[in-house]
Amino acid sequence: MLGKLAVAALTLGLLYRAVFAAPDTAAAWRRLLAATFSGGAGATSGRGLVLAALALVPLNWGLEAWKWHRLARHLGPGQRFGGSLKAVLLGLTLGFATPNRVGDYAARLLLLPGRRRVAGVGAVFLGRYAQLVVTVLAGAAGLLFFGLKFYPVGYPAAQVTLVAAAVLLAGAALLPLYQARRLGARLAARGWRAWRLGRYLGRCLAVLPTYSAGELHAVLALSAARYAVFCAQFGLLLAAYGVRAAPGPALAAVASTFLLKSLVPSLSALTDVGVRELSATHLFGLLGQPALPVLSASLSLWVLNIALPSALGLLLLPGLRVWRARRGWRAVR
Repeated sequence: MLGKLAVAALTLGLLYRAVFAAPDTAAAWRRLLAATFSGGAGATSGRGLVLAALALVPLNWGLEAWKWHRLARHLGPGQRFGGSLKAVLLGLTLGFATPNRVGDYAARLLLLPGRRRVAGVGAVFLGRYAQLVVTVLAGAAGLLFFGLKFYPVGYPAAQVTLVAAAVLLAGAALLPLYQARRLGARLAARGWRAWRLGRYLGRCLAVLPTYSAGELHAVLALSAARYAVFCAQFGLLLAAYGVRAAPGPALAAVASTFLLKSLVPSLSALTDVGVRELSATHLFGLLGQPALPVLSASLSLWVLNIALPSALGLLLLPGLRVWRARRGWRAVR
């Protein structure tokens, strides 16, 4: 916990020094917002781009709900899309202020029948891991672009090493997804289930090998579609605030930003803000873009995709009642 607090404090401190401590930041921000949202043709275009990014929010979380629907349907019949959407929104709300968003697990499990909740832990993990795989694959390509363009210039051996590292990273991300049964057997052979926690995790993750390759492909496809929506939203917001980077390098910067944000452990959704903003301003700075418009676009992305849906999920909390029953926790809707 202390390590995570230190990482969060360091990130926010670096972000403050890079952006907010710059001279005339407040005046520059007022000019930026005025140019984006006040009257005029340019402002109208900026508002339209922000509204377009807002219109993609239901698609973003609808894809996540459909992905969870497919994962939960594998555990047993009776799972409806409406219930999956409710579980996703409640998970977003409960995960808003919990470390590494563990509230997302809790909400989805509470809306499953009691006999399915142990396997449900593995299903939630599979959905989140599939999203991470897509993020790693795209982010590795983005970081490879920056590595080859800005750093080992004139050193072919270093460039080859970067390419090999990116390929190994992509392979390491994909391996657990398609080799869950073999990896589980190796862990069991090493005696990890001798511990009580190991036995419980083994029960939770035992569901992973039961998903077919076709189901895994579908989950990955939905994760990739949701990732594309994220990128489109970020691109729209960057254009709304006046960032004018070339499409290819801009996409590499967006993918690298998402990867760096995913690799840093978070205390809550609030601390994610500093990691993403610091990464985005640095990477777009390498492309010659000013920090303030990038920061504004990244903050807007967080508000649209996290803050607003979390507020919507608050409306569903009164209908969720949990009590201690003989066979575990139960939820009544």
